Amino acid sequence: MKPTATEQVRSAKSPGAGLAGIPSGMVPLNRLRRRMQGFRSQPVLISMAAILAALALWAALTGQGVVKPLFLPKIGTVFQAFLDAVDGRIDGAPLTEHIAMSLVRVVSAFVLAALIGIPVGLATGLSTTLRAALDPFIEFYRPLPPLAYLPLVIIWFGIGETSKILLIFFACFAPVALAARAGVSAAAADQVNAARALGASRWQVVVHVVLPAALPDILVGLRIGMGVGWTTLVAAEMVAASTGIGQMVLNASNFLRTDIVLMGIFVIGAFATLFEFGMRWLERRLVPWKGKV
Repeated sequence: MKPTATEQVRSAKSPGAGLAGIPSGMVPLNRLRRRMQGFRSQPVLISMAAILAALALWAALTGQGVVKPLFLPKIGTVFQAFLDAVDGRIDGAPLTEHIAMSLVRVVSAFVLAALIGIPVGLATGLSTTLRAALDPFIEFYRPLPPLAYLPLVIIWFGIGETSKILLIFFACFAPVALAARAGVSAAAADQVNAARALGASRWQVVVHVVLPAALPDILVGLRIGMGVGWTTLVAAEMVAASTGIGQMVLNASNFLRTDIVLMGIFVIGAFATLFEFGMRWLERRLVPWKGKV
């Protein structure tokens, strides 16, 4: 005999039934959520396992003498070099001073590249005339390594902080400008036409339609520019620098101090990673719709 509607509702609410009428044999909702959280945390666990495996391999190769210390020192030796750098027993300055000077150079150049590169990229994306005028110069110097035009920067601007910041700025500028230019095309023509039909001026269309549409690409360009800036840091600090992580690494390489070189590489990589995670956080805050539409 087929149960009535009242009996079906009571059966759905009984303790033996699942949530919202789901049979008791199915996975409860809270357990399913825990499993989904576990799946989301798997990439982090895999990354941590890969790092630990690499450290274990490093320790095994250096501990057994398979690799000579000149090529790959022990982990403890690199850590001792870090402690010596913190105490100022390397290059006569504490590690905090080296880090502070490098951060000033990279951040200053990055901010300058963002302040100039984003407007230039938006302008070249909106104006074909301006794009035709600036594109040859940007595309010409973009693939050039910073060491190629380092002598010119020294001749033109001297060996002070200006030349170091400008060298990093030139490396950061092209990715930021090109990303902003590419982001202009993300603005839908219907949105632009609708804004103009409502009486919006050209400037209002740029601010309220084009810029929000281009923001995801701009943030990607900023992330790339920051990475390029850190890679250019060592080349910039070759120019008569007395402090800086890159300068410390270069001096150590002259004396075959591989432990200091590796320590400097890890410090640069740590700060570059922090900036990368900061940019990702900013991207989630400013463009939460990215990848969802």
